[in-house]
Amino acid sequence: MHYVGVDLAWGEKKPTGVAVVDPDGRLVHVSTQRTDEDIVAAVRPWTGESCLVAIDAPLVVTNATGNRPAEAALNRDFARFDAGAHPSNTGKPELSGTPRGARLARLLGLDMNPSSGRARRAIEVYPHPATVVLFRLGRTLKYKHKPGRSLETLRAALLTLVEHLERLAEADPPMLLTGSRQWRDLVESIRAATRKSELRVAEDQVDAVLCAYVARYAVAHPGRTTTYGDLATGYIVTPALPADLSPTPRGKTEDAATLAGAPHTSSGGEPSEGGNDRVRAAVRAYETARPQVEEATRGYVQLVTDLLDEAGINYLAVTGRTKSVESFAGKAARRVDGELAFPDPLQQITDQIGVRVVTYVLADVTAVARLLGDQLRVLDDRDMGQETAQEGRWGYSSRHVLVELDDGRAAGPEWAALAGRTASVQVRTVLQHAWAEFEHDIRYKGTVPEEHASDLDRRFTLAAGLLELADREFLMIRDRLRESIVDQQPPEDADPRIEAKDLAAFLAGRFPDAGWSRTDHYSWVSALLLELGITSLGELGRVLQQVDPTAVNERMDYRYPPGAVRRLDDALLAAFGERYVTLHGNAHRVELLQARLGRLRAAGAEGSSGGTPVQEEPGA
Repeated sequence: MHYVGVDLAWGEKKPTGVAVVDPDGRLVHVSTQRTDEDIVAAVRPWTGESCLVAIDAPLVVTNATGNRPAEAALNRDFARFDAGAHPSNTGKPELSGTPRGARLARLLGLDMNPSSGRARRAIEVYPHPATVVLFRLGRTLKYKHKPGRSLETLRAALLTLVEHLERLAEADPPMLLTGSRQWRDLVESIRAATRKSELRVAEDQVDAVLCAYVARYAVAHPGRTTTYGDLATGYIVTPALPADLSPTPRGKTEDAATLAGAPHTSSGGEPSEGGNDRVRAAVRAYETARPQVEEATRGYVQLVTDLLDEAGINYLAVTGRTKSVESFAGKAARRVDGELAFPDPLQQITDQIGVRVVTYVLADVTAVARLLGDQLRVLDDRDMGQETAQEGRWGYSSRHVLVELDDGRAAGPEWAALAGRTASVQVRTVLQHAWAEFEHDIRYKGTVPEEHASDLDRRFTLAAGLLELADREFLMIRDRLRESIVDQQPPEDADPRIEAKDLAAFLAGRFPDAGWSRTDHYSWVSALLLELGITSLGELGRVLQQVDPTAVNERMDYRYPPGAVRRLDDALLAAFGERYVTLHGNAHRVELLQARLGRLRAAGAEGSSGGTPVQEEPGA
């Protein structure tokens, strides 16, 4: 007898998984088909004689609403394992006439009576309860797409199901998969999938293999098989629920381990070994430590924000996120060539803390990366946009910088929560951010129909190319505006309340090689100028004439392009010395300014104002 599994889609536009197992338990065919005719043609070589075709789809539906009696009975046993069946009724358009599963069985000339002794039969099966029984799971593996489940989480759970199925080679009855080239290619496609839609195609085929095994199991062990319902009102055949199997208590830790694909127990009833144990232990340890990771995330966001503000680099936003337990679990369970990709997940998964810096123009992305390199220890630095360009294509663009505290900060109490923890910092322009967020929302949440995937790929690529051009134009616009006011002199009759926009234009002329700073930074430094008694651009110009900018730059030894406000900040420090340090507006950064002042004095870069009020200068 041949055993055929069919994971049947509701309609012919979606892929249907098909699998065939021979009398010895060897997988001889696995594929996806779409139309009824294609499915029939794919399985006909093995259904002409003795066969049992297990179809994951309703064969008999007579009720107008709600559940069939079979589903109600199955749910009483399996809903507590998250393996309950969805309701089937004629009120659903796809079930209003003859169900597709029944049409398929009739096309193949199969008897749909579950009690029939005929040689060529079809039965309705449901994979989820089968996995609970066959693999003794406390809850189902979460390999089906649902909102909030990431690509990596789904992949890990599906690969765990693959491992369970491959271990059926030693079960009773056995099923032999690894000798099939089609199976090996299928497993590789799961590991290589970059979209949820690709995983779904593989998932359909894996489910079909499972359905085929349920057919083989039902024939081998009729006494250990339960048929819920009957031919008159509809039925579902599944391995019988053992009396000693109970669901895992619902809770975050166990749910996270299940999402990671770590089974409750192995198919023999014993705790899982090796990699799955390490994954489960790491997930539980991460969940326990996550409050501390959240605290460290807040600390890294504050630190990066402070560094940007201190450097005067313009940015739109700095945000952070702590990796969810589910996402950590999915990544921890990832395998490459059968081995765990992260044997020590707690140490090797380095993006537990994520920080994102969004800038306005491309040049500031580089400036932020250089600033991080100067102020923190950089463990890795990848320019994803450059890597994409080197491959001759457009797509995702972002600078990924993996950092940890430098020795000085790591030794101090202020940043103790961050010590020993890395942070993955993404730096991108606002346009790169918009593209990445939209593509993630559309593509990776699984909302792209398979038939539209290639067209949307092309459109996302086109949009990426257009946004790259727009980023370049924005940079050119900024540089052109800055160049246009280089030769302007500060007006003597300017508004005594130096407005942020006026100060920005003035500094662009005074420091043409500096980047723009944030709008609120111009307002902040304008308040410091007011404390110094500087109420016009003319007065500010005369103060800056007394400072040697070359000497300041050399002594500060900038390793990154400082923003215009930072350049002004250092010039005022050089001009006014201790008086500038003690301004009320600088009370939060006295120690930092003292250190910078020490560097300026060591090089003799202080100006002649020396702390004397501007109003008392000659010619003021």
